[in-house]
Amino acid sequence: MALLSRDQILDAKDLKTKDIPVPEWGGEIRIRMLTGKERDDFEASLVEMKKDGSPKRNIENVRARLATLCIINEAGELMFNRADIRMLGNKSAAALGRVFDAINELNAFSDEDIEELAEGFGETPTESSTSD
Repeated sequence: MALLSRDQILDAKDLKTKDIPVPEWGGEIRIRMLTGKERDDFEASLVEMKKDGSPKRNIENVRARLATLCIINEAGELMFNRADIRMLGNKSAAALGRVFDAINELNAFSDEDIEELAEGFGETPTESSTSD
């Protein structure tokens, strides 16, 4: 197999889509993969800094936040924006859970990825510093 050129990589249509049934909403929706930048931005949004500079996890409306980045219309355009997150978060937990799970699968988020992103924030070290 030949090595790809720069242009071949940049021109590759690599964002897969998938239609999934959401019976609570009365039909199907189309989701798409995140770009690398979108995934990095989403993962970064899961951490907020407290006033004291320590990290705190931010999982508020996480399913709706991820859904707004991946639900597209037939033209391939995002259907929702940041202003829609709260309203989308008020939809059925079962429906959002189904969408969230499908997005995680399509984007190859592993259970370990999700756990790693959600855990460990806001913990303080238990050992004293060695730089005293």
